Amino acid sequence: MKTFSVEEVAKHNKAGDCWLIIENKVYDVSSFLSEHPGGQKVVLKVAGMDATKQFNNLHGPDILPKWGPKLLIGEVAKPGSQTAPPKKQENVKPKTDNTFGEIVAFGDPNWYQGWNSLYYKDTHRKFRAAVREFVEKEIMPYAFEWDENRSLPKELYRKAYQAGWLPGVVGLWPTEYAGDKIAGGVKPEEFDHFHELILIDEVARCGSGGVLWGLLEGLQIGLPPVLKFGSKELRQRVAPQVLRGEKLICLCITEPYAGSDVASIQTTATLSEDKKHYILNGEKKWITNGMFADYFTVAVRTGGEGAKGISMLLVERGPGVTTKQMLCSGVWSSGTAYVTFEDVQVPVENLIGQENEGFKYIVQNFNHERWGFVVQANRFARVCIEESFKYAHKRETFGKKLIEHPVIRLKLSHMARQVEATHAWLENVTLQMNTLDKQQQATLLAGPIALMKAQATLTFEYCAREAAQIFGGLSYSRGGQGEKIERLYREVRAYAIPGGSEEIMLDLSIRQAMRLSKL
Repeated sequence: MKTFSVEEVAKHNKAGDCWLIIENKVYDVSSFLSEHPGGQKVVLKVAGMDATKQFNNLHGPDILPKWGPKLLIGEVAKPGSQTAPPKKQENVKPKTDNTFGEIVAFGDPNWYQGWNSLYYKDTHRKFRAAVREFVEKEIMPYAFEWDENRSLPKELYRKAYQAGWLPGVVGLWPTEYAGDKIAGGVKPEEFDHFHELILIDEVARCGSGGVLWGLLEGLQIGLPPVLKFGSKELRQRVAPQVLRGEKLICLCITEPYAGSDVASIQTTATLSEDKKHYILNGEKKWITNGMFADYFTVAVRTGGEGAKGISMLLVERGPGVTTKQMLCSGVWSSGTAYVTFEDVQVPVENLIGQENEGFKYIVQNFNHERWGFVVQANRFARVCIEESFKYAHKRETFGKKLIEHPVIRLKLSHMARQVEATHAWLENVTLQMNTLDKQQQATLLAGPIALMKAQATLTFEYCAREAAQIFGGLSYSRGGQGEKIERLYREVRAYAIPGGSEEIMLDLSIRQAMRLSKL
């Protein structure tokens, strides 16, 4: 890389010829002045100077990686070597410890930071590294932009498949429909729920529920009913396209009239006179990915009242299917929709499983769905810690950095203790998912996972609130340094309510415990 002296950089200090130093790197921002969102005058104030402090005070950590490479022209030469040719880079010694990532306190699970763990093998470490590389390059620099645009680029899904990890969110790797290419060289038979945990956890580092839900959630909850209970023809017709990111799918259960009370849904599906189609009528609300979906996995009423009258249909977007964007507080890029079905003709071949058995199929997927929410919510709580920890080491008040104030350290410690406790519980439950059979999981894990979901969302809410206090006014404006905190603070309710509200989860956990109790 070309080197410049500080004196040489200082000569480029006006419009049309404007250089800056940021973190010892030299950037030519002359062509960027007119595009700068804050106007060019604020940039010209530090033209030809070291603007590191000013830049960090106004921008989030994702801005420089996104725009910097286009403007980078060199680096600042060390004193006394301004005219010397750049030295050949010395070989960097490989790490001799077992650490990974940025090593920000509590910013990653402790096994990333040198702790021993019985849960993870080399396949997990390689997979983790591959997914993180993709997320940092293809997702993190654009999360804010996609959120503001209320959508994700179509090619992102295909890229995630080609990178070898998108299909991993449906549980164990679906080789028959997704092939055997897995990130990090993991073999399909090696892929387990800890790989899936890593996948979701790493993507959640972007700090956007909208990106996470838009990319993963529709697939994670919409396709499993088809994979587990659909006919072979239906699976082969739908699964490969969805797993490869060529088509999108969503789950349609919640209605304006029925939220957590799934047994009370009113959307109807009646057989046509020739018995070749179901005629579908009804409305679904708060449907993740509904705006973009090609397929809708829909809970319908084909029988009488209650749980025994519910079936599931795979509905393709077409005549009679309309979707309207819902204006929600958060998760904007996930395409949350109000879906209306008006006399939609659904081939009987699109029935998932048996008629009037749909409630059992829905319930069987709840544990996995809620487990996924725990992974997401607890990583978002970690993002709050990581962002706060970094900011507290940078921001100065009353003559010293925030981290030097005991009240800030107290906030960080309370955030950390809750996140670490939740993650330990999460890993224990994930081990049970790997080792218990399906019947044992259904019997033993429903209550604990419900309780753990409430724990994770309450922890997320606490951390988002404390992070907002640490960031102050920056957490109240979209974009900039407080971007992730502002967004996550809005998105807490999207985790505390969907998939079973905290109140329902807490009550369910105790009712399940009562069933297993011998009292």
